[in-house]
Amino acid sequence: MVIKKGTQVKILVGKDKGKTGEILEINRKSGRVKVKSINMIKRHLKPTKENKGGIISKENFIHMSNIKNIDLKKKEKKVAGKK
Repeated sequence: MVIKKGTQVKILVGKDKGKTGEILEINRKSGRVKVKSINMIKRHLKPTKENKGGIISKENFIHMSNIKNIDLKKKEKKVAGKK
């Protein structure tokens, strides 16, 4: 499966089954991807000079086998006639 950053994918299994989103990040070594607003987790951050800290929500990685590529160009069916 050809996967690139910015590609639209559909989630096949898990708590977000059936949802669609855009790929944000790919980790090819572990075979995992981050999808926008899918597999959200809570993180507790300590306050620093740069950020306020507190509890934030962010995306976590999901395995490549659990997603399906949605090709928008593929949905358009062309009818070829016989000659």
